[in-house]
Amino acid sequence: MENNKHSPVINKLRRGLIVSCQAEGESPFNKPEGVTGFAICAQMGGAVAIRAEGVMNISAIKQNVQLPVIGLVKSLFEDGSVRITGSEQEAKGLMEAGCDIIAIDGTFRLREGKSGPEFIRFIKEKYRLPLMADISTFEEALACQQAGVDCISTTLSGYTPATTNRSEKGPDFDLLAKLVQAMGDSTPVIAEGRINSPALARQAIDLGAWAVVAGTAITRPQIITKWYYDAINKEI
Repeated sequence: MENNKHSPVINKLRRGLIVSCQAEGESPFNKPEGVTGFAICAQMGGAVAIRAEGVMNISAIKQNVQLPVIGLVKSLFEDGSVRITGSEQEAKGLMEAGCDIIAIDGTFRLREGKSGPEFIRFIKEKYRLPLMADISTFEEALACQQAGVDCISTTLSGYTPATTNRSEKGPDFDLLAKLVQAMGDSTPVIAEGRINSPALARQAIDLGAWAVVAGTAITRPQIITKWYYDAINKEI
């Protein structure tokens, strides 16, 4: 049953798998046709949405896949840490590419003179688009909720200077559970980050996640191969 408090596209995500179809660096899939192939496979396998980076990639995916697309643009903060859709120009480009939801960095770090929650409020009020806040801490999530974001994702836990101690500890299920308890269904909480097995995805749903994002374990064959390589060659 749909929750009328949320936009139709947010309701479509409930209890579903969102596949992050991204490729970087020298990966042979790092081109629009490569990530589109991943997106088509994700659709065939039952994904409820695609998460993708870059206007050209998103435009290609939208032409070939009938699922909602959560779009973002990756860049870097001055300290070298990742930033998710950090400018109004990037948000406008994603909107023009046809994104159904735009993912925005919801951390307290400044971009264009605004913190993540302040930037989310600005984009939400100006463009009236469904927005996902990528956060790394409980406090950031609460501030993004107050800023009017449509859903919150645990994407950046472990990938900001303040949370690097989380990066080698698997999914941040402690943060997920705390957010679900605090927010209930008022602001959907999506689990993302180091969910590299079906069992972990199911665990996230059992903890109350609105939906689960998986990427590396599905669309990064070089990393998956390295997992097997390391396991086989590990010193006993």
